[in-house]
Amino acid sequence: MERIYVAVRARPLSPEESKTSPWRISGNSVYLHNQPTKFDFDRVFGEDSKTVDIFEARTKEIVASVVRGFNGTVFAYGQTSSGKTYTMRGSVKEPGIIPLSVHELFCSIEKEMGREFLVRMSYMEIYNEEINDLLAPEHRKLQIHESLERGIYVDGLKEEIVTSPDQVLELVEFGESHRHIGETNMNVYSSRSHTIFRMFVESRERIEEGDSINCFDAVRVSTLNLVDLAGSERVVKTGAEGLRLKEGSHINKSLLTLGTVIKKLSDGVESQGGHVPYRDSKLTRILQAALGGNANTAIICNITLSQIHADETKSSLLFASRALQVKNCACVNEILTDAALLKRQKKEIEELRAKFLSSQSEHLEEEILNLRNTLLQSELEKERIALELEEEKKAKAYRDRRLLEQAKKIENLSSLLLCSERNDRTTHSRKICLAHKVSLFEKLQYLCI
Repeated sequence: MERIYVAVRARPLSPEESKTSPWRISGNSVYLHNQPTKFDFDRVFGEDSKTVDIFEARTKEIVASVVRGFNGTVFAYGQTSSGKTYTMRGSVKEPGIIPLSVHELFCSIEKEMGREFLVRMSYMEIYNEEINDLLAPEHRKLQIHESLERGIYVDGLKEEIVTSPDQVLELVEFGESHRHIGETNMNVYSSRSHTIFRMFVESRERIEEGDSINCFDAVRVSTLNLVDLAGSERVVKTGAEGLRLKEGSHINKSLLTLGTVIKKLSDGVESQGGHVPYRDSKLTRILQAALGGNANTAIICNITLSQIHADETKSSLLFASRALQVKNCACVNEILTDAALLKRQKKEIEELRAKFLSSQSEHLEEEILNLRNTLLQSELEKERIALELEEEKKAKAYRDRRLLEQAKKIENLSSLLLCSERNDRTTHSRKICLAHKVSLFEKLQYLCI
């Protein structure tokens, strides 16, 4: 799980606006002067920042991961006239995120010598909640579909096979010429639609001659979305009327849905089984996987620090703060044919068998070692028992010898007793003899004990 990366970029102010600006930037934080309100982000780029610095911070890594099979999405968010289109497209002197990403993508592909690549691109706009193909202007009001194989996709959208950055950027220029742009009180060239530039990257292992057996034919299919959102508008400030008013209402509605989706995702509603209104807007429906699914996602929140737009800036920063809490689970996207699946399973079985045999041999060695230890312990036990038996034999022989000696002493005492009885002839001598007998008998008892 990885959360959405959020960076903030401040548009340069005029000297007059700088004097009255209530906003301050400190490190990676933005806050209101003399107020406790503070917003922290992954990166905050000040008015003197360059687009290439923003690209290097996170987008470059996302583009490189697309080459490895991960989906990636980068989009610019903010109010109208905050510099979103400039950040995404840039200028001749300062290329934006789109041209920088295109060049980085092909550079990363060139470094992958062991794989073959096929790159396609598409370019669409969402204008008044209708999807138009910018590479084929005649394709309008396209519909969104979903399938197990392709996921969520726009049916009928033209996809061009491309082989170089220059070819891609030429097609982007062609698409831009058909994008809906209008003038308002806040911006001479105001984007009246959301645009989604997509690059599809397919790759597989490069097959050398005679090496087809080891190739799995697994195809990685990943998508890079670079999104330039139209800015939120206030009618009072833009002075929109008629068609411009209708365009602004559709823009605000889709951005409101985007904000609702981000809020619900940041609150963990989807993980708890709740409803997230992706289908309420074509923008959120197309970007569903990027907002809460299988993609590495980065948001570049463009703001202006002027006093007159303080409310809009605070609203943008609140949106960006919520986006920081959203987590996605990006994984490599692979398509396997039946033959490739069998090859991969066969290899996995062989690896498991090798591991099993290895573990089995280790188990046998362990058993042998245990048996050796048991045998050594039994031999030591036998020696101990033999020593104890030898000690018992010696003790028994000593007891037998003592008993034999005592028996001889008893026999001698008995002979002396008989002799003394024969020699007693007088009564006095008998008494003495009796006393002597008693004494001899007590000695005999003592010796027996």
